[in-house]
Amino acid sequence: MKKLFLGSLIFLSISFSGYSSSEKIKLVEVGKGYSKTSVNTAIFRNSSLTTFDGNQYIAYYDEDSFLVIGKRKSGSENWEIKRSKYKGNCKDAHNVISIMADGHGYLHLSFDHHGHPLRYCKTIAPGSLELGELISMTGIDEQHVTYPEFYRLSDGSLLFAYRSGGSGRGNLVMNKYDISTAKWERVQDKLVDGEGQRNAYWQLYVDPKGTIHISWVWRETPDVATNHDLCYAKSTDGGKTWKKSDNTQYDLPITASNAEYVWQIPQNSELINQTSMTADKNGNPYIATYWRDQNSKIPQYRLVWFDGNKWNQDQVSQRTMPFSLSGGGTKMIPIARPRLVVKPKGKKVQAYYIFRDQERESKVSMYYTKDIKTGKWNVKDITNFSVDAWEPSLDSDLWNNKLKLNIFVQKTNQGDGERTTDLESQMIYVAEVDL
Repeated sequence: MKKLFLGSLIFLSISFSGYSSSEKIKLVEVGKGYSKTSVNTAIFRNSSLTTFDGNQYIAYYDEDSFLVIGKRKSGSENWEIKRSKYKGNCKDAHNVISIMADGHGYLHLSFDHHGHPLRYCKTIAPGSLELGELISMTGIDEQHVTYPEFYRLSDGSLLFAYRSGGSGRGNLVMNKYDISTAKWERVQDKLVDGEGQRNAYWQLYVDPKGTIHISWVWRETPDVATNHDLCYAKSTDGGKTWKKSDNTQYDLPITASNAEYVWQIPQNSELINQTSMTADKNGNPYIATYWRDQNSKIPQYRLVWFDGNKWNQDQVSQRTMPFSLSGGGTKMIPIARPRLVVKPKGKKVQAYYIFRDQERESKVSMYYTKDIKTGKWNVKDITNFSVDAWEPSLDSDLWNNKLKLNIFVQKTNQGDGERTTDLESQMIYVAEVDL
């Protein structure tokens, strides 16, 4: 692996075994960010980067906990950076920033929640980095917000999903921003209902055809060890009605009794919550996650996917390091929750599975396969330095529209159970991976 420093760029030349040419990786410096917790790098940020009309935008907390927005022409190394007037409680890694551009070029941001009132704003003009005042969306169920996530629809409208309630007793709420009226409306009050006994930890994806895919695990209490089972639903009408993978329509809300269980995983299996999912050109969903088999103490990365007829499961990793999940709050876990992208290659589906593992010295790494059906996975590192508590987030707009992989990279630490560490602010990069 060769490293060449050129101004604010780091070029890494990495040969991916099984491919005809070397893939180029470029790390573009952005600025230094808060690193005493993983608040900038938790996977449930969903959108740390967004691209619209040839411009890429980024959001993060700086060393003083101010919310910062950046902008560059796609592919440029020159960022325009603006510190906003807003701050977040960075001591709690749940208080992430989610960012998305709508179809008119306004940026929408939501940030600083862990069971707190909604904090939402948008920029004052298309393409601007100047944030307006905090405003409400619908005014309903906005007092106990966690895990804000934006998704852009094909017409430029936005979806906004969040948990209303707390761990072990929350509901999945979904709003829609109508691009034609510039107003928010409620789509689902309780799409997935924990019935006051449990809550769903989800991952969501909007495919190029506009189908909304969602999968989730159930958690029975605030203890992560009570995560269990993997469920699925999809919507082809903007979130109004929902179906199972066989197109059977759900009676809403979805509960533990009527959910489609695509893979049954018992409690105390080190099953992680809030990972990622995607879909191929045919609308078949793919879910990245990890758990351990009952006869093993070692959690393994997994891929669960629907091939149009049935659900399948493949073990992606061959890990050797055991660990156990238990307790509440943010955990310092030796592996990151994974993020997944897929792309067609003739009749095959190629997959790129982004992760971090202490067994690979906590570098940004990637499993990859030329054909998901073969179950043959290779692995390479994307960085040659440790990122500690980092988890992957990427520019989903750029991938969906251009098949270009841009990953948010920053070394962060995380004390167990919402504790901070002494790590000074660290450089944030965008890793441009040429696949």
